[in-house]
Amino acid sequence: MSVSERCECRVLGQHRFTRRRLPLGRAGEEPLVEEIIELTRQFGRYGYRRVAALLRDVGWQVIDKRVERLWRREGLKVPMKQPKKGRLRMNDGSCVRLRP
Repeated sequence: MSVSERCECRVLGQHRFTRRRLPLGRAGEEPLVEEIIELTRQFGRYGYRRVAALLRDVGWQVIDKRVERLWRREGLKVPMKQPKKGRLRMNDGSCVRLRP
C-alpha cells in the first residue's frame, strides 16, 4: 500500500522501528557491482575511493558514498600490507638477511 510508515504504525499501535522497510536499492546496480569487483581483482591494494575514481574515469557517474555502500555490501576489504623483511646491516654496507 502507498501509506506512510508513520500512519501504518499509528493505526496498528506499534512502534515505528518494528515496521522498517528494507531498502530496495537502485535498478541496474549489478553492472556497477561487477565493475567494482573486476577493478578490485585487478588492483588489489586500492580502496573504495580509488576504485570510485577509476569508475569515474571509465565513464560511470558515481560518488564515493555509493561505491562505499556497495563495497561494504559485497564484503570487499583491502588486504593488510605484508611486513618488510628484516635485514641485518653490516659496517661495510652489505646486509645479511635474517632467517626465521
